[in-house]
Amino acid sequence: MVATPGAIEALARAEQSAFEFISRHQRGDWGDLCDEDKKENEFSVDKELRIFSAYHTRLGEKLWIITEADRSATTILLPSEY
Repeated sequence: MVATPGAIEALARAEQSAFEFISRHQRGDWGDLCDEDKKENEFSVDKELRIFSAYHTRLGEKLWIITEADRSATTILLPSEY
């Protein structure tokens, strides 16, 4: 698991832990995604496909969590850092 500098700063500003969002991602709570993207994640979970979640911190900053298709890494980042 890795986090970009922007995501680390956003989490610090909101006084929230990355693990709060990682836990939701792992449980299949995909956050603020449209139904189509949620369905795509459900399809992707047991296949070698990327999994994507989107959340907002307490201060309203958007975070993305992306798990690579080969499950080698999960990254927390700001959309602007993609």
